[in-house]
Amino acid sequence: MDSLIVYIARALVDKADAVEVRTTSVDGGMLYELKVAPEDVGKVIGRDGRTVNALRTVVAAAALKKGEKARVEILDDRRNGSTAVPPPSPASVEPSPP
Repeated sequence: MDSLIVYIARALVDKADAVEVRTTSVDGGMLYELKVAPEDVGKVIGRDGRTVNALRTVVAAAALKKGEKARVEILDDRRNGSTAVPPPSPASVEPSPP
């Protein structure tokens, strides 16, 4: 699964040699933490998170086909230390005023 993530991420970024994936077993599934060069984080996340959400969908579908659960997070070194970019939660999105 991590080779799939690396393959997709390297196709998106300028510095392909900086792509790393760390795998951790959590909560009955696998957590894949993707780390790219700081200047490539925006390319992996995409506008409004569309690219990373598509990556998460592909990885979740591939894992489900194997009978597993998988979650992908992007590590962002641009902020205070190495923090993960959490997936968006529907409750945190507020509608814009009319």
